[in-house]
Amino acid sequence: MGSNNKPETEETRKRIEENHEEEEEEEETEQDWGDWSEDDGGLESGFLCLFCDAEYSSCDTLFEHCRLSHCFDFHSVKTELRLDFYGSFKLINYIRSQVAENRCWICGLTCQSNQDLQNHLHEAYNLKETKLRWDKEKYLKPFMQDDKLLYSFGEDEVDEEDNDAELMRDVMNFENISVDDGSSKDKSATNNCTADEIGKVAAVSTLNGHPNMENSSEKMIVNGLDSREHIGAFDSKLEDKDSRVSLLKLSAKDIKKVNESYFGSYSSFGIHREMISDKVRTDSYRQAILENPSLMKGAVVMDIGCGTGILSLFAAQAGASRVIAVEASEKMAAVATHIAKDNDFWWDRPQSEGNINNAGKMEVVQGMVEELGESMQIQPHSVDVLVSEWMGYCLLYESMLSSVLFARDQWLKPGGAILPDTATMFVAGFGRGGTSLPFWENVYGFNMSCVGREVVRDAAGIPIVDVVDDHDLVTDSVVLQTFDLATMKHDEVDFTTSVELEPKLGDSTSNSTELRSTSTWCYGIVLWFDAGFTSRFCKEKPVVLSTSPYTPKTHWSQTIITFREPIALALGNLGADGSAAVGTDACPARRIHLRVSIARGAVHRSIDISMETAGVGPDGQKRSWPAQIFNLS
Repeated sequence: MGSNNKPETEETRKRIEENHEEEEEEEETEQDWGDWSEDDGGLESGFLCLFCDAEYSSCDTLFEHCRLSHCFDFHSVKTELRLDFYGSFKLINYIRSQVAENRCWICGLTCQSNQDLQNHLHEAYNLKETKLRWDKEKYLKPFMQDDKLLYSFGEDEVDEEDNDAELMRDVMNFENISVDDGSSKDKSATNNCTADEIGKVAAVSTLNGHPNMENSSEKMIVNGLDSREHIGAFDSKLEDKDSRVSLLKLSAKDIKKVNESYFGSYSSFGIHREMISDKVRTDSYRQAILENPSLMKGAVVMDIGCGTGILSLFAAQAGASRVIAVEASEKMAAVATHIAKDNDFWWDRPQSEGNINNAGKMEVVQGMVEELGESMQIQPHSVDVLVSEWMGYCLLYESMLSSVLFARDQWLKPGGAILPDTATMFVAGFGRGGTSLPFWENVYGFNMSCVGREVVRDAAGIPIVDVVDDHDLVTDSVVLQTFDLATMKHDEVDFTTSVELEPKLGDSTSNSTELRSTSTWCYGIVLWFDAGFTSRFCKEKPVVLSTSPYTPKTHWSQTIITFREPIALALGNLGADGSAAVGTDACPARRIHLRVSIARGAVHRSIDISMETAGVGPDGQKRSWPAQIFNLS
């Protein structure tokens, strides 16, 4: 196969050469001032390329060279992964370490020589999975001595001057730290913390339960299927308790920067294609909007975070009299406007008087919904239906729910509809099959289980978003929290709740005696959610959008949290050794008690998760494990 490197264009070469000439002129004018610091002649060496021996006089020209010659677009990767200073610092050190071993930083392929690596380099893909390999503290230690790039790549960032010096001091402290790649976790104060101490605990909503769809006589649509026919990573970042701040104390500048990065990331068409191509997601909204005519006919609809405008187009198609599509990304607002015009839904006031049927109903407003009153004339409480696809990984990641609740309080009529109007989080325990252990136990006939064990240990420090097979669940599924978007308060987005997981009974064909005479191992928990378009508003056709392991997969997948050590579970009495620790093979637990807190993180649009775990033995004795803390950002 030939080289995948993109050739530099003549125009780009000229631009780089012009930059060189300009920089050389500037250096000559400053030479009289710089001579005293030179060492045996010549200025300091420039910025060394991440992949080859080329040197450049500025970060901009270096990164342009990397993009054109080595298929590495630093700014694009930084934007897509929303990397802060530390994340970018780690990425640069990781790439240098991989190139030093002639290894591809994306796919991990090891080449025979650096030239072979140059020929192999390709466009980045699966960046979120790749991030798990380099988002580690050891990459905060500079791989290359006196690497000028590490101290200069952020110079073009706006309003960073006040923070760079402090950030660099923190990073350089890692020069004197021995890093063990996470094999020895923090064992002091954090191990003795409770969820109350380490999480930002808000008022706890009483669980309203979850409808038993098997016993319900009402026909509902679950992931596009009749419910009667089909029922269904990041490093752990521990911060000093006193240094944690609430959202109310975040500076306006920090929030603005996070919002710009967040909404900017949604300017990528790839993200929108992934969401629209998620048939479960898009069909659920389409059915709820198009197949409930009593709700949509003649309604004023507001779509929060419209993206391409697909939900707004459904609303216009369903007979809404007016559709207000709100989009914070400037680029996507322009795209949604173009699409509305191309499909004859654009609200063009001079021409709308003669329009009939579906024409002239949709307008796109660029900005955040919290600032909508500044962007257009709209009366408070004048909207009949709010629609939004606000859900993120683990339901609450990205914190879009707060924007929906703001719009509800500000613009929705009393008794108006919200789509979806409920959201329910579920939890279940997973076994060996949900880990990488089975894969590494037999790799082309070779036992590589030592790798699998290390992967599982590392996974205990980060939430992982991945698809879990329902056959790998070893406990029953229980409701973790239920949200009623029509009535909930803003502070109920943060919650703490306790649940108990019991061993899964299995199917009706299983031998109950065999089930009760064996134990199984629970390696952690799986979180997922259902979004409900209930009969409260969708009277003709209620719909459930489920991200459950028991239903067709979605782009949300599930969120996996791994225990520090697996817990043995058993259904019945196995002659347990009363002197043995609960949760071991000698004394399997009868159930697992969990206390989980999920709250909006100190970093805007992130969430913090804390979990306390205890195994309950056959005689009621308990064994508790230290609390685990995670950040999803």
